[in-house]
Amino acid sequence: MFENPLVDVLGWLGAVCVLVAYGLVSAGKVHGRSRLYQIPNAIGSVLLTVNTFFYHAYPSSVVNVLWLGIAVYALRRRESELRKR
Repeated sequence: MFENPLVDVLGWLGAVCVLVAYGLVSAGKVHGRSRLYQIPNAIGSVLLTVNTFFYHAYPSSVVNVLWLGIAVYALRRRESELRKR
């Protein structure tokens, strides 16, 4: 299989983003609906999608696309709720 160092780095950065966000929520440092949680989740899922798609790991690609959709939905819903206040 052809390897690409840039795609590998993007994958690792994506993993770090998702894990840091999860760690912050798990430690009670941020709320699960906060931007500080959702934005790294969204960025991480995009980077992981690039990596998994490149390496033909399509089930993981689908999971990461759905993960991104959930993060975007949560961010939009949060912003909508903040505007109503």
